[in-house]
Amino acid sequence: MISKYYDIKNLKGDLTGGLVAGVVALPLALAFGVQSGLGAIAGLYGAIAVGIFAAIFGGTATQASGPTGPMTVVSAALVVAAIELTGSLESAMGIIILTFLLGGVLQIVFGFLNIASYIKYFPYPVVSGFMSGVGLIIIILQLFPFAGLSSPKSTWLVMLDLPRLFTLFNWQALALGALTVFIYYVFPKITKVIPSALVALVVVSITSYFLQWDVPIIGEIPSGLPDLQIDGLLSISSDAYFLIAEYATVLAILGSIDSLLTSVIADNMTKTKHNSNRELIGQGIGNAVAAIFGGIPGAGATKGTVVNINSGGRTRVSGTVHGLFLLAVLLGLGKLAAYIPLSVLAGLLIPIGFKIIDTKGFKHLLVVPRADAFVLILVLLVTTFGSLIQAVGMGLLLACLLFMKRASDISEEGMEVGTLAGFDGEKPWQDEIEFYETFKDQVYIKHLYGPLFFGFTSHFQSEIKNIPPQIKSLIIRMDRVPYIDQSGLYALENAILDLEEKGVMVILTALQEQPLDKLKSIDIIPDLIDESHIFENIDKAFDFLKTKFKL
Repeated sequence: MISKYYDIKNLKGDLTGGLVAGVVALPLALAFGVQSGLGAIAGLYGAIAVGIFAAIFGGTATQASGPTGPMTVVSAALVVAAIELTGSLESAMGIIILTFLLGGVLQIVFGFLNIASYIKYFPYPVVSGFMSGVGLIIIILQLFPFAGLSSPKSTWLVMLDLPRLFTLFNWQALALGALTVFIYYVFPKITKVIPSALVALVVVSITSYFLQWDVPIIGEIPSGLPDLQIDGLLSISSDAYFLIAEYATVLAILGSIDSLLTSVIADNMTKTKHNSNRELIGQGIGNAVAAIFGGIPGAGATKGTVVNINSGGRTRVSGTVHGLFLLAVLLGLGKLAAYIPLSVLAGLLIPIGFKIIDTKGFKHLLVVPRADAFVLILVLLVTTFGSLIQAVGMGLLLACLLFMKRASDISEEGMEVGTLAGFDGEKPWQDEIEFYETFKDQVYIKHLYGPLFFGFTSHFQSEIKNIPPQIKSLIIRMDRVPYIDQSGLYALENAILDLEEKGVMVILTALQEQPLDKLKSIDIIPDLIDESHIFENIDKAFDFLKTKFKL
């Protein structure tokens, strides 16, 4: 009977993948809980609830979900804002719980309203600047705990208080934190069988315990099943309603983006296709359940998902096992976690902060369109030292305004600004008819019409993936593409990489000055597309293909 719903052949891989993903998630859940300001136990509660319920109800079979860096940073900002409004953490808990709960409910609503189809239109510079800002926030806020000191609650206050860091640091805590970072980076060179984060957490915590060093530790955390945290929901002041709505919306949007990006990675690894709307519903259910037990919200965790798949996980059973493992840890080992030094958790979070920073975006900062570079830097600075919510709003508004300005300039230059045409039903142009009729089963011709910008990149990438497997070459006609932005550049780069893996040769024709310059500036030409595969017109491309493939 069970075989009707589950292939038992996947059981061993699902159990192994789920257990390994759980082992990877454990130290990070504790660290993110501390970072949030609600304590290590809140991170563990969140990891359990989101891990189990997102796996059961989500739309990505191999997704491992739990607290993530971006979600924790927003949660921490909410905790600070709620305490400022009410005066204490205890008084603020009703606001915090309701915000987390509403964020989960909004994700469920997003799933039913097909909001996933719109989230993918976020411009690359906005996402890059925001994620890099989140990475910097994690690093900056862990500087003081890394040195055994209490940390100011905002990045700006940390920067102002830096002199204290150099005069009052605890050298014992600093040594433990440095040892944690060392093991985190070095241990994978010895073996990748055991997650380095777990090795660092266990080894350095045991070292600290036996040395009896005077360093700040997590302290006592509850063990056993958590109680419902809904008492404070009935005593929330109306002054907090705007704060709740504001942060709940950000958590819902950010959690959705974070999860769907991880789902795409899982698809690429397993050659499957996730259900975006169901994924948002599953994540929303997980975050809502986590909220009522006092857990911090989470999303699809890239590292846990990759580990799960590489360890054999193939169905949603693996994600469920990952959450159940953390539940077993809560029930059996909760008291031991009390002795973990805070500098060890900081030593785990700082490398994660560096990983979140988008080095690719910074690498190309001087060569991408200046408007994109400006948006990225602005969003980065506002995210890091200002408001996370305002950063995203300002970035989206500015990206749209700058694109409209560029589109207006193109029109004034006498060029038409059209939309992106699709493969389905796309008729060959007059100068292609003869070649198309003869070789349409071996060569695809793609017409790009108008600027290749953030609004069309997702559509472009999805259509590239639909190219039949028997196709030998794709010709992309760029005759009518006057402009390409940073999102368009990376979309084209990813599409070419996907086609290369399938053995499809990509040819570009009639490149205009701006697109050609930008493709060269980030080394798509000649690293991905050799200059011998770029032609002034379509006729020369046809002649080349006839010779190359003896058509």
